[in-house]
Formats: sequence, structure tokens, C-alpha cells
Amino acid sequence: MEEALKPLVERLKKGNVKISLMTGAGISTGAGIPDFRSPKTGLYHNLARLNLPHPEAVFEINYFRENPHAFYTLADELYPGRFLPTKFHFLIRLLQDKKLLRRVYTQNIDALERLSGVLDDYIVEAHGSFARNHCIDCHKPMSIADLRKDMKDKSLKGIPTCRHCKGYVKPDIVFFGESLPRRFFDLWEEEIEEYDVAIVAGTSLTVFPFAMLPSEVSKDCLRVLINKDKCGTFETDPRDSDVVIQDECDKVAELLVDLLGWRDEFDELVEEVTKRHKENKLGLGLGLGLDETQALSEKLAKEIEQDIKASPETKDEENNISDIVDEINELTISSESKPSKDFEPNDDSKPEVTEEGKKNVLSS
Repeated sequence: MEEALKPLVERLKKGNVKISLMTGAGISTGAGIPDFRSPKTGLYHNLARLNLPHPEAVFEINYFRENPHAFYTLADELYPGRFLPTKFHFLIRLLQDKKLLRRVYTQNIDALERLSGVLDDYIVEAHGSFARNHCIDCHKPMSIADLRKDMKDKSLKGIPTCRHCKGYVKPDIVFFGESLPRRFFDLWEEEIEEYDVAIVAGTSLTVFPFAMLPSEVSKDCLRVLINKDKCGTFETDPRDSDVVIQDECDKVAELLVDLLGWRDEFDELVEEVTKRHKENKLGLGLGLGLDETQALSEKLAKEIEQDIKASPETKDEENNISDIVDEINELTISSESKPSKDFEPNDDSKPEVTEEGKKNVLSS
């Protein structure tokens, strides 16, 4: 692996490079977050037995309008603050601190980049995130503090409700049938020729338009794939200069840190962020193994099943995340009360998540 990484290491050591990262769920599984499609630990696997039209209905806007309880049961457990960033997230943060990071495009909704200290300006969340919230009817924004307050409000059945029109409010996660953020398309078109290095990590490159990003970088750009399987353009239209590492993202991140001579800074960063999270009681998801991840996935499925069966009048919403999360959200997500410049729900001209990509959109 060390020899395979040599072209990347040499390029980074030269400095004055612009790096773009394109990431998926594979960079977050090390944090203990259940993914969506693994045979045993995946959330969809455990949701399949429930009385849903199909497991993916939890992330469908039409189903949300009819039954928001299923989504909010899931959201309460997966909300940012429960899980710590992975080693790969800390590598991204270090690239930022070294002034090498130009942009990180992510399909993930976990906001772990932010929790590791990556600034908002560098992050493009192709499928949205929990960082901002809007009413699905009038599109007015709601602050994270108000959203979390409503999620704990028994009189609202734990469903955040718009202060303006009383419609349901949801985080700006891209549901099936919704448009991707405009910022994703605008920045990519503006910067496509600028990148010197494109690192693709933890994604199977099956969801479009995200999957096309690596194929559109310039011929002079060094493309690097870090994933358990060779995929996408790296398989169908490879370049002679491609670097392909078929291994775990965290393992590769650790090796890169050593090869670049950044070990002391990296360890200090991990220790600093971990300490801050532990002080705020947020170390709940650190180091979850396969059994624990499967248990969490099954637990979420059972809670969603109870939500579906429960009558709205008798539902007694229970919250398993500490109240301290609200305070951490204010520390780690800086623009929580600002309307999202990316959220343009009425712009029908933007590409949408299609039926073809539907089965993978939140898990690649």
C-alpha cells in the first residue's frame, strides 16, 4: 500500500496543490454509524420487516408528509453529536489546516466533517445534512435549537412544526423526490478545472449525479480511489495515473499521516476534538463494533415500528440523546439559524434524485 500511495504523497509534499475529496458512507462506518445497506447491520435490512411500503419510505417526502414519526425516530438516534469523527475525517481537517483542501463533496448526512473542525465553506453536502432545517410547505427556516426543542415536545408528538404555517419541518436532508442543493452544481461547474488531486473515498459511485464527479476532473488531476471495491470511472474508464487503494478508509488515513510526517499534529488534533466531545458527553458512538452496530440498527427499526403502530394521540415520545446535544450543535454547526442559500425547493430546473438512483442515494 505504501508504494501505491507514493504518487499521492509526493504530490502533497510539493505543496501548493488544490485537493478535492468526494466521500461516501465508507468514511463514517468507523464511527459506529450503521450504514443503510449492509446485510446485517444496515438500517434498510432491519426496516424491511416493518409495515412500510418499502424501507426507503423513511426517506421519501410523500411518506414523510403522511407519517413523519418514522423519520424522526431515526433522526433522534442519528443526530449529530452522538458519534465522533473517524480518522479519515481528521485527515480531511488536517488537509484544511495545511491549506491543501479546496473542497470536500460528501454524500453523507452525518455532519462529521463539521464535528472534526472542517469549516462550512469547504463542505458541499450533496444529499444535505442536519445542519439546517426548513418547513416542507412554506420553506421558512427553523433553527437547530427550535427543531431539537420540538423533537422533545410531547404536545407536538415530537414532530417539529413550522412557527409560520404549522407545516412539518425537516432537516435539509435530500429526500427521494427532492432536488439536490444548487451549491453542489454551481461549485462543481466553477471549480472542475482547478483540482490538482481528487480523492474519492468510501463510495461505490453508483448514485448520479455524484458518481460522475471523478470522471470530469482534468486530465492533469491525480485521481485517487480509497474504497474496498474498485468502482465507477476507476473501473469503466481508468487513467494510467490513477491510484487505487482497496482498503478501509481509516487504515489508509493513518498510513498517509505517517508517510507525510504529520503524526504529531494528527494525534494532537484527535485528542483535542475527542476530549471536547467527551466533556460534553458525546462519546457515545466511539468504537462501536459489529455487534453493537447491529444492535443499534435493530433498536432503531423496533422504535420506528412502534412509532408506526402508535396512535398520534397516545404516542409518548421518548428521547435517548442528552439535552447537552443542543449546546454542542451551537458549538459545532455555526450557521444553524441562517436560511440556507443552498435550499431552493421550488427550482424545478435542478436535477433530482431519480428512481434509478433511489435505492442507493443515502448509502453510497
